[in-house]
Amino acid sequence: MIKIFKGFLINVQFFTALPFPYELPMDKEHLRKAVQTFPLLGLVQGLIYSSLFYVFNEFTPFSHIAVAFMLWLTTILLTGGIHLDGWMDASDAYFSYQNREKRLEIMKDPRTGAFGVLSLVVLLSCRFLFIYEGTLNVEYVTYIFIMGIPFLSKSVMGVLLLTVKSAKNEGLGSLFQSAAKPRVLWVYPLYIVFFLIIILLYEKSSFLFAVLVIAAAVCVFIFRRKAVKWFGGITGDVVGASVEGTELILWMTVWLLHYFVMV
Repeated sequence: MIKIFKGFLINVQFFTALPFPYELPMDKEHLRKAVQTFPLLGLVQGLIYSSLFYVFNEFTPFSHIAVAFMLWLTTILLTGGIHLDGWMDASDAYFSYQNREKRLEIMKDPRTGAFGVLSLVVLLSCRFLFIYEGTLNVEYVTYIFIMGIPFLSKSVMGVLLLTVKSAKNEGLGSLFQSAAKPRVLWVYPLYIVFFLIIILLYEKSSFLFAVLVIAAAVCVFIFRRKAVKWFGGITGDVVGASVEGTELILWMTVWLLHYFVMV
């Protein structure tokens, strides 16, 4: 249990902007536990997002656009933009239309190109639109969606990291891959089933969360193929881009549900 907790704290250090100044063990066993707790990190992020949204929505005089902006901004600040950096680097590499080797070199370049900046603007603009319109009519299931999106995106991150070959033998992605094997992912379906059971006990309309689970599974299928085709495999930047892409698709799914189902 202690190793699992330390593995979770490793994730907090790597993937959030929360201050945690203590040194943690980075051996294979603890990194393996870190991979197994990726979804739990996402769930904690989701709890923070949904709690802040609830407080701003219920106890402040702010307009809905202001509340949506607060939620949008929190999704950026809590992660410290670590996955957004991967999104920009992967965008620069992809839109270079070079071969795989050249794309990997471009992702290693610390400078950000025009396509990286443009793709970031598009990503964040779309996310704000989906958050704003997807939370117009606040119901119980709205908070479930907000909580579940980072939970699922971090699950996608773990699956891609351990089921797609590495494009290079260095970096954060390679570090986790060397420590864990795909068999450690057995716990992910249990997380999802347990989460579904809990939310259904409180509200039957929460079955709509299953639509997000299906969308996340589609993301895994698409990103696995594209990572190999475009970059020759997984890198830390490609994983980060996949997390951002997954969350955008999940927010878009919520937005579409708002228009066509939750009426």
